Amino acid sequence: MTYKKINLPCKRELLIDLKSGDQVKITGVLYMARDAAHKKITEDFLLTGEFPFDLKEQGIYYSGPAPAAPGCVIGPAGPTTSMRMDIFTPVLLENGLAVMIGKGDRSKEVVESIKRNKAVYLAATGGAAALISRCIKQQEIIAYEELGAEALRKIYVEDFPAIVIIDCDGNNLYKTGREKYRL
Repeated sequence: MTYKKINLPCKRELLIDLKSGDQVKITGVLYMARDAAHKKITEDFLLTGEFPFDLKEQGIYYSGPAPAAPGCVIGPAGPTTSMRMDIFTPVLLENGLAVMIGKGDRSKEVVESIKRNKAVYLAATGGAAALISRCIKQQEIIAYEELGAEALRKIYVEDFPAIVIIDCDGNNLYKTGREKYRL
């Protein structure tokens, strides 16, 4: 199996080469946030005009980890349903976010914002939380500690496996994949 390598943060020019259906392995800094953190990030931005981290060329992994076992960096950290972040996503993309990782399809508004901002949406394998957590080598809470598992985290990953679902042109594997099998 051939994987394309992505190092984060990532220049847009490199993302343009990714196509829906490509398998990737990611190394570098990712931010981890779920629904509650996305709501706070967006509310804080609307109040202050600032984000808790620089979004430019960065990626967000939609996940909230389980508690870590002794000696582990992080607990199981599987992807959560991405559509729950759709209401907050366009403002993040408009301000520099380049890569999103989760599971499930995205709204029409998010797909349009992905195309407009030359970003990509990747999927991680649901049900593989323990395996995915092995790719996470460092983690720290950087904001909203009161949210517990949903706090905003900065993580460092090595060879994090994912698949390109929606590429910079808006091609969507969830749609094209189904079309292959229609009669």
